Order: sequence, then C-alpha cells, then structure tokens
Amino acid sequence: MTLSISTELGSETPHPAIDPDASYLSNRLNWLRAGVLGANDGIVSIAGLVVGIAGATTAKSVIFAAGLAGLVAGAVSMALGEYVSVSTQRDSQRALLQKERQEPQLGIDPNALSDPWQAALSSAVAFTLGAVIPLIAILLPPADVRVPVAFMSVLVALVLTGAVSAGLGGTRMGPAALRIVLGGALAMLVTYGIGGAVGTTI
Repeated sequence: MTLSISTELGSETPHPAIDPDASYLSNRLNWLRAGVLGANDGIVSIAGLVVGIAGATTAKSVIFAAGLAGLVAGAVSMALGEYVSVSTQRDSQRALLQKERQEPQLGIDPNALSDPWQAALSSAVAFTLGAVIPLIAILLPPADVRVPVAFMSVLVALVLTGAVSAGLGGTRMGPAALRIVLGGALAMLVTYGIGGAVGTTI
C-alpha cells in the first residue's frame, strides 16, 4: 500500500516552469501595444475635434482652446481607463497566485504582475504625443490651407501607427494601416462637415 501511494504521488504532473523572459516580453509587448493604441486615439480624436472646429470658424484661438481642452481631457480619460483596466487585471492575477498555493502551478510570475501606474502613464503620454500632431498641423499653416495640411499630416501619422501596430501584432502592415487611415479620414470628414453646417447656422 505504501509503495502504491508513493508511485501515485511520484506520477503527478510536474509544475510548469515560469519563464521570466517570456513574462517580461509579454508585459513589454502589452505596454507597447497600449502606447500605440493611445497614440492612435490621440491622433484621431483630436484631429476630428480641431478639423470640426476649423469647419465652423477660422479663429485660431478657438481652435487652439478646443484642441488643448480635448487633449487634456482625452489624456486623463485614457490614463484613468488604463489604470482601472490594468488594476482589475492585477487583482485577477493576485487571486490566481493565491489559488496557486493550493493547486498545481498556473504559470504566473509573482514578479511580473501588470503595473496599472505604468499603463496609465504610458497611455496618457502616448495619447498626448499623438494629439499634438493634428493640433500643430491645424494651427501652423495659413487659414486657407489649414484643413488640407492637417488632413494629410494626420493620415501620414496614422500610416505610421498602423505600421507599428502591425509589427507588434505580427500581422501584415497594409490591412492594418488601411483600416486606421480610413477610420481617421472618415472621422475628419464627418466632423468637418458637421462643423461647417453648424458654423453657417449659428
């Protein structure tokens, strides 16, 4: 009987080893991907905002005020969203680690838990950097070419973020960039049309 028990215990499936490098790489890729998405959101949302305002008025001070307010509000919103999301993920990881003490290894490295503060800062900074592009592009050129310059600058920036996103995800650059560019172009066209319509009626 003793021999039988010993054999059964010895036949248990060994705990899978944790690969610290794999955990670090996974967290780094998630952090970079969040940064790219934050930059893309900053470009598209602020581009749509300032182009829409430019459709309603040529007053640079109004466009700047609206763009700056949108940039700050968007960065704070992105940071809060990432913090809440990653905090929830971290709580789940901690719960699984607690469960590990009573069950076989789940493959979670206690030293590689998600960092909500890092995610929040990364998202806010990326959003701000992305938002600066359309804001500068709409403010620097003369009023008669302001919207076309901003439109083209935003599309180029979106191509770059699409390429980086595709590289991180291991997918083809063309489809990823095309989706982002079409979405950004549509957002600007719609908001410019709304701004123009509102500007002529008020």
